[in-house]
Amino acid sequence: QVQLVESGGGLVQAGGSLRLSCSASGSISSINYMGWYRQAPGKQRELVALITKNDTTNYADSVKGRFTISSDIVKNTVYLQMNSLKPEDTAVYYCNLDTWRGVRIIYWGRGTQVTVSS
Repeated sequence: QVQLVESGGGLVQAGGSLRLSCSASGSISSINYMGWYRQAPGKQRELVALITKNDTTNYADSVKGRFTISSDIVKNTVYLQMNSLKPEDTAVYYCNLDTWRGVRIIYWGRGTQVTVSS
């Protein structure tokens, strides 16, 4: 069983910074990528950023230049450094782990709330 545990969410003023962490534990097979998604009230879950096993990164246009994703493969941990936060970044942020073990298996964390006040 694979578990993802997120931490680092909270309340911050606009222009501030937060750093999210997600640690994966359990029987983890080949990792394709780890990433962060977010879901604001009344909206669909959307990709924020992802990082592949080869350290290739991909960002949503809305966070480019403000957010940075990084990972520690040894620790099976992924981070999201969020700078210059805006009220529209307010959402529940979910960690995502995409793996391969003969079939593609995707895991999700429970989410961590990020609230940016204006």
